[in-house]
Amino acid sequence: MNISFADRTVIVTGGAGGFGSATARTFADAGASVVVADIDGARAKEVADELPSAHAVTTDVTDETAVRNLVAEAVDRFGALHIMVNNAGLPHRQGPLEEMDVTDVDFQLAINLRSVFLGCKHAIPALREAGGGVIVNVASIAGKRPRPGLTMYNATKGAVITLTRGLAAEVGPDIRVNAVNPVVSQTGFIKNALGVDALDEQSRVAMTANLPMGRIAEPQDVANGIVYLASDQAGFLTGVCLDVDGGRSIQ
Repeated sequence: MNISFADRTVIVTGGAGGFGSATARTFADAGASVVVADIDGARAKEVADELPSAHAVTTDVTDETAVRNLVAEAVDRFGALHIMVNNAGLPHRQGPLEEMDVTDVDFQLAINLRSVFLGCKHAIPALREAGGGVIVNVASIAGKRPRPGLTMYNATKGAVITLTRGLAAEVGPDIRVNAVNPVVSQTGFIKNALGVDALDEQSRVAMTANLPMGRIAEPQDVANGIVYLASDQAGFLTGVCLDVDGGRSIQ
């Protein structure tokens, strides 16, 4: 099965991070022109500079003007937009809900849910203008199998799953809307949720104890799921929320 994105343009938000950079590279390897969007413009440029046809855009995905401009710049640079990957997101520090500050809750809603809404809202007209396209949202298995101590993060990702399914029913058949639900991975998630740069062996064992595949996710695992859902080979799939979780959802 040959997956090709020749003559197609993809936006990847959070494109400088673990999942995002792996996704950008995988699309590029399959022939796509990639817009790497990230609030860290320098790191986004580093990723884009490694790809054969790519452009970096510094983007705050919680700001509507910034997202509108991102889509416009992608169309201006490459002629059209065919795929929108709403990947940007962050967890809050793990701990009891009653100890969370309202400002942290508002940020969770903005970075994990508002950003997906804005990405979808401004991508849809461009995708229709291109004759149709695909949106892939990055949710989390936490939206289906929540862990204690990450309640607001779990809630925002559950909302992304519902948004994905509802929007798929709304904008088909010309636009397909799917999501991936990753399990924990060695990315910026660990730093933000646990306050450490990397999992120690004890934490890794604890996190993989209920994973039939016996390991946490690699960014490439998630990128592969995103790219497949965006491909022509998945052309009859919409409203699908693919668990890229090593089997955690069945335990």
